[in-house]
Amino acid sequence: MRLRKVVPVILCALVAAGSLPAAPALGQASQQSQLSAMQRIDVMRSRLETMRRTLTSAIAGLNSRDKGQEAPGADDPRARLGALEKEVGSVLSEVNDVRGKQERADRYDPSILDRLETSVADIDGRVQVAMRDTAGDRRASVDMADVKKKKKGGFFSRILGRGDGDKYDELVGTVAPGRDRVLFEEATKEARGDNYETARALYSVVINTYPDSPFLPLAKLAIADTFYLEGTTSALIQGAQHYQDWFTFFPTHPLADDVMLKMAEVEMRRMGLPDREMGPARKAEQRLKAFFQQFPKSALRPDAEVKLREVQENLAMHNLIVGNHYYEKYNRQAATNVKGAQSRYREIAEKYPHFSRMAEVLFRLGDTYMQEEEPDEAIKYFQRLLRNHPNSEYAEKAREQLTAMGAQDPGPDPQRVNYEEPQGQSFLGGIIREITGVVPKTVDRNGVIISTDNKGNDIIDAVIQNGGTLPDNYRARPVERTAPARVLTPAPSAPAAQPAGQTGVTAQPTRPGPPASGSDPARPAATQPTTPATTPPPAGGNAAKP
Repeated sequence: MRLRKVVPVILCALVAAGSLPAAPALGQASQQSQLSAMQRIDVMRSRLETMRRTLTSAIAGLNSRDKGQEAPGADDPRARLGALEKEVGSVLSEVNDVRGKQERADRYDPSILDRLETSVADIDGRVQVAMRDTAGDRRASVDMADVKKKKKGGFFSRILGRGDGDKYDELVGTVAPGRDRVLFEEATKEARGDNYETARALYSVVINTYPDSPFLPLAKLAIADTFYLEGTTSALIQGAQHYQDWFTFFPTHPLADDVMLKMAEVEMRRMGLPDREMGPARKAEQRLKAFFQQFPKSALRPDAEVKLREVQENLAMHNLIVGNHYYEKYNRQAATNVKGAQSRYREIAEKYPHFSRMAEVLFRLGDTYMQEEEPDEAIKYFQRLLRNHPNSEYAEKAREQLTAMGAQDPGPDPQRVNYEEPQGQSFLGGIIREITGVVPKTVDRNGVIISTDNKGNDIIDAVIQNGGTLPDNYRARPVERTAPARVLTPAPSAPAAQPAGQTGVTAQPTRPGPPASGSDPARPAATQPTTPATTPPPAGGNAAKP
């Protein structure tokens, strides 16, 4: 009898022990990316197709060089690359099958996406290793390349849909000194012609075949730029990942601050209206705050401050919409308290001081504390409203509330006496905005090194002329800045006490280029000089106006 009781206990213990390792897996599944299933599928398809084109072009070069020889053995580079090509094709077929089910709304196991993403990452690493290992086998003499020029319609050109001979077959299938520069130049021409897939394939050859090339760091960055310039949702997601990978490999590069700011712009381009998904906006805010932390003296800081204000405007508006929903729900007696609205309003007041509708937020926040019978907290926010927003439509209402509670009117801040509240959007403008789903934002549509507005005179051209590295005078060149997409409200601040004998304080505009102190964004923040970035104004005179 005792044995019968012991056996079930042992079995239960074994089952429990066997189920323990599954818990982390469930946790990992719950932490999956916030991307939709279709977006994840599109990212995998793009990566697999790029790998397949790279392998196909490399195999074509080996076949053309070794034509007439016996069938390749198991250790032959053609066999190795061919096996990878078949594996890539197999996974791509699975991804396309899942995409079809997703488009038809057929049911399938969501864990398939996790398995496929793991497979794609594994194959991508093995493809890069194989391309580096077979670079020597794909090496051929220039004389052999001249013989190949006599043929027409090479395999790589047919894959890329080109009809101008097999120049890419030659460039990709053979390895020769100086070929990395030629590939980089050809890839840049394709990128300027909006042939982004072709450009990425050629940049990938530079990365995989010439690991010691001076063009390698900027070839990686150029791939990220092509995704950014392409601009689709799937391309932007991949561009963000490529920028992040580049920043991980080259954190002290002179362009590191540009890349981190571009990562924030990727999320800003994906940012929608305040009543829609806020994931991209929150990620953009995180990127921008990380930028300020890692590059406190970057010449791009003024641009980043403008962008952070716009992102936080969007986030604050989202909280205001949600808070108003809870506020109205309480007024309809559909909720028992105003805690939901109060928490949203308080978050805006504490985290987003530049919000254009702060007066409304402060009044509603004070009113929620009145409803909760907490007059001391209510007085604090009503007084803050009268101090910083004396000309708003809520000022008189706040003054009435203070009078009813016997509290003192603090009077307006001297710097805010003539401050005019931002005007709301027009009715027609609001309709157009809802239809288009576009939120105002200041975003540069150009890549970090590839420009569409200034073709032929951007950073990548200077890199080509300088043999794969940035010119010495890179940071000395003027920086073009765009005007903010919205009117930015200055933050309320108390007047600072002035030293005796000083009649005023003047400030010079931020000058483009590096700070005058000689700080270098590529150096760690701890080693940056602490002198001001701008020179002090001359004694007894005012600074020049911008």
